[in-house]
Amino acid sequence: MFYRWPKNLHKITKNPNFKSPINLNSSPITLNNHTNSFKFTPFAAQASIDGKIPNFLGKTCSFIRNYCSLNNNEGGSSEWTEEIEYLDESGSVIYSGKGVRSVEPGVDDHVMIGARKKPLLNAAAVAKMVEVVRRWKWGPELEIQLDKLQFVPNMIHVTQALKIVKDNEEALLSLFRWAKRQSWYVPNDECYVLLFDELNKSRNFDEIQSLFDEMVEESSSGNGGSTLSAYNRVIQYLADAGKMEVSFCCFKKAQDSGCKVDTQTYNKLITLFLNKGFPYKAFEIYEGMGKAECSLDGVTYELMIPSLAKSGRLDAAFKLFQEMKDRKIRPNFNVFASLVDSMGKAGRLDASMKVYMEMQGYGLRPSVTTYVSLIESYAKAGKLDTALKLWDEMRLAGFRPNFGLYTMIIESHAKSGKLDIAMSIFRDMEKAGFLPTPSTYSCLLEMHAASGQVDSVMKLYNSMTNAGLRPGLSTYTALLTLLANKKLVDVAAKILLEMKAMGFSVDLSASDVLMVYIKDGSVDLALRWLQFMGSSGIRTNNFIIRQLFESCMKSGLYESAKPLLDTYVNSAAKVDLILYTSILAYLVRCQDENNEKHLMAILSATKHKAHAFMCGLFTGPEQRKQPVLSFVREFFQGIDYEMEEGAARYFVNVLLNYLVLMGQINRARCVWKVAYENKLFPKAIVFDQHIAWSLDVRNLSVGAALIAVVHTLHRFRKRMLYYGVVPRRIKLVTGPTLKIVVAQMLSSVESPFEVSKVVLRAPGDSVMEWFKKPIVQQFLLNDIPSRADILMHKLNILFPSSCPEIRSLTPPKPLMSARSM
Repeated sequence: MFYRWPKNLHKITKNPNFKSPINLNSSPITLNNHTNSFKFTPFAAQASIDGKIPNFLGKTCSFIRNYCSLNNNEGGSSEWTEEIEYLDESGSVIYSGKGVRSVEPGVDDHVMIGARKKPLLNAAAVAKMVEVVRRWKWGPELEIQLDKLQFVPNMIHVTQALKIVKDNEEALLSLFRWAKRQSWYVPNDECYVLLFDELNKSRNFDEIQSLFDEMVEESSSGNGGSTLSAYNRVIQYLADAGKMEVSFCCFKKAQDSGCKVDTQTYNKLITLFLNKGFPYKAFEIYEGMGKAECSLDGVTYELMIPSLAKSGRLDAAFKLFQEMKDRKIRPNFNVFASLVDSMGKAGRLDASMKVYMEMQGYGLRPSVTTYVSLIESYAKAGKLDTALKLWDEMRLAGFRPNFGLYTMIIESHAKSGKLDIAMSIFRDMEKAGFLPTPSTYSCLLEMHAASGQVDSVMKLYNSMTNAGLRPGLSTYTALLTLLANKKLVDVAAKILLEMKAMGFSVDLSASDVLMVYIKDGSVDLALRWLQFMGSSGIRTNNFIIRQLFESCMKSGLYESAKPLLDTYVNSAAKVDLILYTSILAYLVRCQDENNEKHLMAILSATKHKAHAFMCGLFTGPEQRKQPVLSFVREFFQGIDYEMEEGAARYFVNVLLNYLVLMGQINRARCVWKVAYENKLFPKAIVFDQHIAWSLDVRNLSVGAALIAVVHTLHRFRKRMLYYGVVPRRIKLVTGPTLKIVVAQMLSSVESPFEVSKVVLRAPGDSVMEWFKKPIVQQFLLNDIPSRADILMHKLNILFPSSCPEIRSLTPPKPLMSARSM
């Protein structure tokens, strides 16, 4: 079909560059130079004539949505004066009438067909926009061409055009930026979602964040439309990309702008924070989800329940679990497995087993991890019967126990004393092809050693060494301790040498074995072991040497004790006053002359200053060059009472025993006097004015008690006779041990003291009369009687170089028999 154009062509359009909007689909228009007319191919395949007016739209009316602009310009001429003739292919006129008048681009939203307004098709407008964008891509030229569009676009056109050009990110953003600067621009959620989707595909998160800030700014200025989907889409994309700080910042901005965050977005954020290792931040988001009245879905439950359980918030996890079931949401395997594992590790075995049974009720098959978790929980709790039941159930389910589970179940049974079961599973482990670790061997070996099973221990040890495994220090220690307790010295020596060959330091282990023999009282074995240590170049410490020396002294092995003391002294160890006093105590009790010689040699080997004091004490005044009392005071002044007060008190008790036994009463009284002066026995003598005077000898030895009684009664006598002070009563507090000894000594001189349970007491007047008797004066001034020949004999044997002081040739009558002494 042809139509003839009027001669005044410039009147058809006001813009020479204007192209008719009817030709937006690039329909060919060719100019026929011979007929001076245009050839027009319409949009539709068929054209129909409605009356006299041709229908150029044909059957495409369904594409018409609305006018291309909401601004209708009714101004200007609505008709032409020229006539347009429509011709057919043969050139004959089929219709003539008034043509379409000119339309102002960017102002009119329609075209005129005769006197009728026809809206511009959206498809045509979108196609024109897409054509311009694809041609110019981006930059100022694109914006110039878009400004020259012959119609007024709207956001529908922009959105549809964005969908078409979305494969080109620059064109996409350029078209959107141009649209934002237009007066007809209205924020559109679909448009933002489309932009965010395409930017996420290209991983352009910086541009996403920039567009999000612009969207928030539009929303805060009151110009924003409904952008709920766009807000959530941005947060989800950033969370999926691992942008924790940025996604959470956008989340807070969305909340501040009043946007309702959906459940999926909350789930994405919770997942992100859990994966980043911030469970408490995830819990905070979850709590905010409840405050925002956002409903939880199955994904939220599946995220939160395992996370809460692993973080120890078991009550909250179990509460969500119950809520999940109440809402008829089926828990998945991870929910059940996390609760079983966490409840078991927390010791809530009943709850863990309940969830485990419930999981099976849902038709879910427990995994090997679930079995391992349950078995470990029950084994660590000591409920080995249930652990074994689960162990059998796991094997029936077709799961093979792994190496760690074998090790754990063996060690737990071994440590609980169920060695038969432990060894049975141990053999199963070897049959399954697993090589037991040194830890497993050590546990079995140590537990068998603790139960005293030497044969089983040696089998395990040989199996361990044959497998090429190196026993640990604790294993060797347990093995050596067992052999020491069983007194298998030769086997223990062999093991110790193997231990040394493995590179371990064996000094401490060997010393431990030596201490086992010492504590057991096996002095012979201890000496034999010490000899082996010396021959193997293994050293021990001075503490153990001293312990062995004291054991030899207790056993009367004085000849073996002497070399030990020499070793102790030569290793720069210092013999203290307690050790010297203990040797002196053995001398006091010794009744064999040969042993006395050994003991004197041991005392001399100590090189202690107390031995020099003892030697000086038994010499004459010519050799000492000072009186006994001064000599004793000088020795006691050199004692550090802050450090050795208890040792000095012990020394005084033993020394007084020895001096009384030797008949050196004067020397003993000097020692007691100096000891009292130095307040070694501060509460022994009490003067309560005229009421009561007392002497407490309960903490003294026998010799010290006898000397203290004689010396103190002598003081009481001087105080009563010289000063005339007579107390109401005098008490001697002896205790049940010393009561008989003191009473027998005083009864020989007819003392007025009456014996009660633990005290000897007498009235002061009766004691005053008793003190006036000559025999009492002689008793208090002279020594405690003993046999002179026995004393001299002992002195000559023990101290051959000493010269005792000449005593009276006629000693007083003995007041106590030798048996009572």
